[in-house]
Amino acid sequence: MNSSEGIDSNNLKAKTAQGLFWAFLSSGGIQLLNLVIGIFLARLLSPGEYGIVGMLAIFTLLANNLQESGFGIALVNIKDITHNDYNSVFWFNVCVSVLLYAVLFLCAPLIAGFFHQPCLVPLSRFVFLAFIIASFCISPNAMLVRGLKMKEKAYTSLSALIISGTVGVVMAFKGFSYWSLATQQVLYNVVICFGRFYYTRWCPTLKVDFTPVRQMFSFSYKVLITTVLTTINNNMLTVVFGRIFPAASVGNFTQANKWNTMANQLVTNTVSQVAQPVFTRINDDEERQRRAFGKLLRFTAFMAFPAMFGLALVAPQLIVAAIGEQWIDSIPLLQILCVSGAFLPLYAVYQNLLLSRGRSTSYMWLTIGQIVIMLLAVLACHTMGIRAMVMAFACINILWLLAWQWFARRYIGYRFMSMGRDLLPFMLIAVAAMCVAYLATLPLSNMYVVLAVRVAVASAVYLLTMKLLRARILEECIEFIRSKKSKH
Repeated sequence: MNSSEGIDSNNLKAKTAQGLFWAFLSSGGIQLLNLVIGIFLARLLSPGEYGIVGMLAIFTLLANNLQESGFGIALVNIKDITHNDYNSVFWFNVCVSVLLYAVLFLCAPLIAGFFHQPCLVPLSRFVFLAFIIASFCISPNAMLVRGLKMKEKAYTSLSALIISGTVGVVMAFKGFSYWSLATQQVLYNVVICFGRFYYTRWCPTLKVDFTPVRQMFSFSYKVLITTVLTTINNNMLTVVFGRIFPAASVGNFTQANKWNTMANQLVTNTVSQVAQPVFTRINDDEERQRRAFGKLLRFTAFMAFPAMFGLALVAPQLIVAAIGEQWIDSIPLLQILCVSGAFLPLYAVYQNLLLSRGRSTSYMWLTIGQIVIMLLAVLACHTMGIRAMVMAFACINILWLLAWQWFARRYIGYRFMSMGRDLLPFMLIAVAAMCVAYLATLPLSNMYVVLAVRVAVASAVYLLTMKLLRARILEECIEFIRSKKSKH
């Protein structure tokens, strides 16, 4: 990264804090809006209608992975970047996305036949337009990430969600069924694309040179394979359920996974937007990188464990209160997913560490190993029903973190004991806080009172314990917030 991008190494700590702050506001605002919009849509649509669109999720995500081809990450990793690098990636992604859309357009009848849903033919052809639109803004997004311009990314994401969410809710109210969800996805990408070009003021040129793409390929293709496999891993249950269970069952799982994703992505997106550019800046200083890694891991654990365990605790009351009793079958699935969801943000720290060190091969094989073990575990439980399959999925997600830790120890000397010391206190305190909150609400019967008291008690116990133990992460967060207030 060159000096023109405005990041002085002497000011890296301040930039990191500022980036985390805006990334958190962005992720928090997005998840809050997703929550509000999701509540309206879930009350207007049925589990079956959600399930129809959920069946297409894996195809849309895979197409997104393929059209980006790992070059977005490669652009962030380049030390001295030029317009030609951005321009080369821009035109490559556009060409690939158009080709992929043509393939998926022709495959729409096959997709509909696989899921036994004829309505997926026109629906899929419309939904898949989203990844063509997304391909236009990969280079501008890399510019924003390299510069740690999280405020601009926050404004863009929030605007896109407000506009697309409003349109989706209005369409659902008017009776457009699953088309409201599809339109929301496409429109979201349109607004995101306009926003990223607006903030970067970057324009592609017609003089195309694919030399930079060829130079990045040895790194990018491994990231591509890894990203595709991760997408398959994260969505394999939707595909399996869509094949063997009715649309309503797929809808219940999709709803549970949506709430789980909203919660863990709040932390994951906050960390991911900052981790790689920070690690890349200091990858020639192993000791400094190890300290930064440990600190980001503690920050992630500090946020992820109480958020996800707390969601599992209040899931029965929250789901019924927010979206109604028609979704009650999604509650146990959500609680299982939340337990593993507490560990998913930690993966982002390990993954960005390996990518910043150019270890895309290790990244790829770690993901392949997880996919294979996950698939075997899920298939072994298929005769025991949906809950058993989701439980097997969750267990592997938790245990596989140890494999990533082995590589962190190998590359930067971050030991297993250090991992335990950085993660266990936050996990145990979060569990204790949830237990106290659960016991405190046993005498209560009103659903809304139970929900409010559990949130209040769990939050108070967790934060008070952190304060009494003088957790450095909490103190630094408080200091940063105070400094922001004093400036205003």
